[in-house]
Amino acid sequence: MTAGPNTTTGALRHVLGHLLTPLLMCLGMGLAYLGAFHAPQPHDLRVDVVGSGPSAQALAQSLHDKGAGALDVRTVADRATAVTGLRQQDSFGAYIPGPHPELLVASASSDTSAMAVEKVFTKVAAGQDAPLKVTDVAPVASGDPTGQGVFFLLVALSIGAYASVAVIGGAGAVLPLKIRAALAAMTSLVVSLIGTLFAGPVFHLVDHGLGGVWAMSWLYAAGILFVGVGLHTFLRRWTTLGVMVLFVMLNFTSSGGIYRPELQPGFFASLHAFWNGAGFIEGVRSHVYFDGHALGGHVLVLVLWLLAGVVLLALAGLAEARRRDAVPAPAARPEGHAENPAAAPEKAPAGTSAQGRDAAEAEEEMEEAVAV
Repeated sequence: MTAGPNTTTGALRHVLGHLLTPLLMCLGMGLAYLGAFHAPQPHDLRVDVVGSGPSAQALAQSLHDKGAGALDVRTVADRATAVTGLRQQDSFGAYIPGPHPELLVASASSDTSAMAVEKVFTKVAAGQDAPLKVTDVAPVASGDPTGQGVFFLLVALSIGAYASVAVIGGAGAVLPLKIRAALAAMTSLVVSLIGTLFAGPVFHLVDHGLGGVWAMSWLYAAGILFVGVGLHTFLRRWTTLGVMVLFVMLNFTSSGGIYRPELQPGFFASLHAFWNGAGFIEGVRSHVYFDGHALGGHVLVLVLWLLAGVVLLALAGLAEARRRDAVPAPAARPEGHAENPAAAPEKAPAGTSAQGRDAAEAEEEMEEAVAV
């Protein structure tokens, strides 16, 4: 049977409505990734000049003035103080002037920041006709030579978590919220274990502290799943786009896994202070490479996102309870009245019933999530 014009128009409208989601994703991803990564430039990048004499002061002032806001140059008294600053992530490079100049960096803090600092002081040493010795006081694990493996671990954890949101929210929409929340908790455990296998035995991204990496992986994945499942009650088929905005567009770009905030525009640099991806990246760095310095603050960020997810689940439970209460109960039949099957209205096709529409919408939502 040939489809009529009304059927074609309806199908076209349906397709165009669903095309809106990937087009918005295209727009959002372009704005986020290009806005955050297309032209990294240092601003207020803290570096130290080792020395307390007039020459060290003059060099620091000259670098600060020439940088025009790119560098925050200070002087420290000795090498030990400079190393402490690097290992506490208070600075990203320390230059020791002299006949044999030396630059101290901590690549585990950020390989791209270390390269930016090295580029600056290579020119300084060249101006003194002296080769520059570079010493890494906090090198990364051998399995993660660029220091960006943790970022790609973040990507894997995020995809496992936010794609599961659509499945739990869509296919599990008929389940009570308590069961959906339990599924989210169990899924986050599985996702975190997969991530831990990647970080340790499979790719050796870290060479110690794997238990702490697992704990932060679970906190991170659970936060995404709880937030996503809670939002699904309110956003429905727009949930995939919503979690993409929260946990990809704004999250990956502000995490510091590729460029730290000192090399990014102000908007993304400001998100780094409290977004969950930054909490995970900086937490893992602190735990694995910097003896746990400032670890508590990064873990607190992950815990607060998890608590936000718990609050959203509670609000979703209240909203779903109100929806159930708003549905009128079916009218009671008179006692002894037998339903006449012949007089019963013809059952609507599954595709046109509310239940059928919900099922079709859930299926499309899961397909969109998997495609993404």
